Amino acid sequence: MTPDADDRAPRPTEGLAADLFRSAPPAANDHARTRRCGAFTVVEVTGEIDLATEVFLAEHLNAATLRPEADVLVDLRRVTFFDCSGLRVLCRAETRARDHGGRLRIVSDAPRIQRLLRGAGLLDRFPILPGIPGEDG
Repeated sequence: MTPDADDRAPRPTEGLAADLFRSAPPAANDHARTRRCGAFTVVEVTGEIDLATEVFLAEHLNAATLRPEADVLVDLRRVTFFDCSGLRVLCRAETRARDHGGRLRIVSDAPRIQRLLRGAGLLDRFPILPGIPGEDG
């Protein structure tokens, strides 16, 4: 396959990833892991989230937002880079959560995340929390 053909290769669909993880959260990877914290489903994100890594975040958010009335916290405190690919994944997940009667919020203490959301016109859509409610420290 030539590089041009690789660029045109179809990407896995969001629905397919969601169907794969209905019964259990996806396995942790280098970019995301899911855990429960009281009433919240916390998706912890680390490293760089861009076009090459968005699928690792998407699989966790797809699974987390499928449950009815899910309260999802996306913890971006360990993210070193986050671009529009990550924003697209967040928007899809927030819509899915809302459609299922739930919500999705961002956990971040980084001014750059707030600037990114403000610049994209998404600051009102994604409430930012400084930490995970109920956790120390």
